[in-house]
Amino acid sequence: MSFLFNLILTVQLLSALGMIGLILVQQGKGADMGAAFGTGGSGSLFGASGSSNFLSRTTAILATVFFLCTLGLAYLGSARPADTGSVLERAVSTTPAAPAAAASGAAAQIPGSATPAAASAPASAVIPAAPKASGAAEIPAKR
Repeated sequence: MSFLFNLILTVQLLSALGMIGLILVQQGKGADMGAAFGTGGSGSLFGASGSSNFLSRTTAILATVFFLCTLGLAYLGSARPADTGSVLERAVSTTPAAPAAAASGAAAQIPGSATPAAASAPASAVIPAAPKASGAAEIPAKR
């Protein structure tokens, strides 16, 4: 499947670059007025009708190829084996459980740390008291 994915990706990239080049080469709709009064030579390379038919058809074909490649890549990207669950289920099943003895010292005193580390802490561990509600008394006043 990797070969098919790389092949479709390459075709999509080439069609995107081709579209960019063709769109930049094309003239705007207002450029035909100058050719009608003799200032431009629109019938030089692609015939009397100018390059609009050839370039616009080629751009439409490349856009269709680009769109089909995008759909193919989306299908290949979303295809997954039926026996696996969601990403969350795979993450939960593959995450190893952290040992309770791993958290020690300062890591055990961090608020919101794992509860097994707090349960395995010795009874003699002293939890520091919470700070006072306000530190306004310690701020010097303006004079």
